Amino acid sequence: MSIEDLIAEFEDLGDWESRCDYLIDLGGELPSMPESLKTEENRVHGCQSNVWMVAKVSEDAERNIELTADSDAMIVKGLLAVILLAYNGRTARQILETDIQAIFAKLGLNRHLGMARRNGLAGMVKRVRAFAAEALATNQPD
Repeated sequence: MSIEDLIAEFEDLGDWESRCDYLIDLGGELPSMPESLKTEENRVHGCQSNVWMVAKVSEDAERNIELTADSDAMIVKGLLAVILLAYNGRTARQILETDIQAIFAKLGLNRHLGMARRNGLAGMVKRVRAFAAEALATNQPD
């Protein structure tokens, strides 16, 4: 599924309760993260729930990023699924150029999530953007 497919699905669902249920379903489909990766170093700060995220960056010039993420909260796992749809497999530059706030607005997340969840979501985005910035920085010629 692409982020465009998700936006279309959300539009078809209509009300927030249906969208929230769908988010939880998406989170349930996230691949399991090995327990060995659920460390303090991989924890995303700023979230009320426990959230862990790691990135694998390709060695080529494109610097594609593959994310692995998990949470102990069902709705947060759904939000992670949205982030992975938006960012996973993209180049570091594409990630930094993505207007994630516009995507969140189209999904209605800004209107329906409480302040604590929005702060957590911002922390997850900040973490992904940091992975991308670091990938670009380490790809610069000496």
